[in-house]
Amino acid sequence: MRPAPDEVAGPAPDDLASLKVVPVRHYARWAAAAAVIVLVSQFVHGLATNPVWEWDVFRAYFLSETIVQAVWVTLQLTAYATVLGFLLGTVLAFMRLSRSPVLQTVAWSYIWIFRSIPMIVQLVFWFNLSALYAELGVGIPFGPVFWSADSNSLIGTIGAAVIGLTLHQAAYAAEIVRGGVLAVDQGQLEAAAALGIPRLRQIRRIVLPQAMRAILPTAGNEIIGLLKGTSVVYVMAIGELFYQVQVIYGRNGRVIPLLLVATAWYVLLTSLLSVAQYYVERRYARGADRTPPPTPLQRARRFVTKESS
Repeated sequence: MRPAPDEVAGPAPDDLASLKVVPVRHYARWAAAAAVIVLVSQFVHGLATNPVWEWDVFRAYFLSETIVQAVWVTLQLTAYATVLGFLLGTVLAFMRLSRSPVLQTVAWSYIWIFRSIPMIVQLVFWFNLSALYAELGVGIPFGPVFWSADSNSLIGTIGAAVIGLTLHQAAYAAEIVRGGVLAVDQGQLEAAAALGIPRLRQIRRIVLPQAMRAILPTAGNEIIGLLKGTSVVYVMAIGELFYQVQVIYGRNGRVIPLLLVATAWYVLLTSLLSVAQYYVERRYARGADRTPPPTPLQRARRFVTKESS
């Protein structure tokens, strides 16, 4: 006996509307969220009530002249090492990508050596360069020297720190740039070569703009790491943020609030760099994503407009 046509077609639309929809309940997710909220609340409560934090000392030193000057020194070291490191790293990256075995070997050896030596060892080495070379000069190789100067007066403490940070950063920047260049489709270079575009213009107009999309996320992370890594120069007695914090709490004994001052400044500077990285990445993604998602500021404006209307 065959079923009726209505039975084959299933229940009518009116019957579907009468069905009760029961949402899926994620009990484990709710429990995890509740546990996280409790832990965060306890941490915030401890920050507000524990007298060891000494928030009055924190407020007194956070914008003090000594700390602000130390922050400026930290930013200077970061800026110099970033610009010079990525310039040298770009040269090393293209040396590794060249067809010359000499350039490839030199670039590979540089990256291998400077990635193998800890940054603090490099800084101490450059700080004591005068023990190895009392004078630095310019002249004919293996011949007479036309001009020379004392190493300490020529380089100085800040110069030694910038050299050490730059050479260390260049080794990592070279691999970042090389990875971004390798991510570019080689067919575009072949097409450019077929059109007779010079090699240097291919790199400047075709390769680097596209490679920036792959370079920027890792480069931004590396710059943030360099900002925090400048604290290593305290071994050279340079008045950057961490060194000045150490000097102050060495005098007054307020270790926790002074460390909190350094932490707050590092968090603030890192957040500003992260925001800058977001907008730079968004700019270089325009060629691949014609309709990028709205920025947080654009979302806020839309929310305010929607609420007011």
